[in-house]
Amino acid sequence: MERKGKRFGAEEKAKVLRRHLVDKVPVSELCEEHGLQPTVFYRWQKQLFEGAASLFERQSPKQERREAARVQALEAKLRKKDEVLGELLEEHVALKKSLGEI
Repeated sequence: MERKGKRFGAEEKAKVLRRHLVDKVPVSELCEEHGLQPTVFYRWQKQLFEGAASLFERQSPKQERREAARVQALEAKLRKKDEVLGELLEEHVALKKSLGEI
């Protein structure tokens, strides 16, 4: 069975939830207005509250430094791979030219 429901982006979901939580618009009215099933609305609300705590969590400076070092190491690794690929492509093109394929 094909689903024909509207896909809501993060901002749209937040606006719908805000109207209920701040403006006190009843869930039934919001669901009717946006063509939502109440279970979908309550799933969004659950996701909001489950993810809310992470907004207030802070990493320690030590964790931030570790993460920054990890990012730098991964970026260096990526640069090295790009260099190696570039060299291999140059060798490949040179070989094709020497064989008369280009």
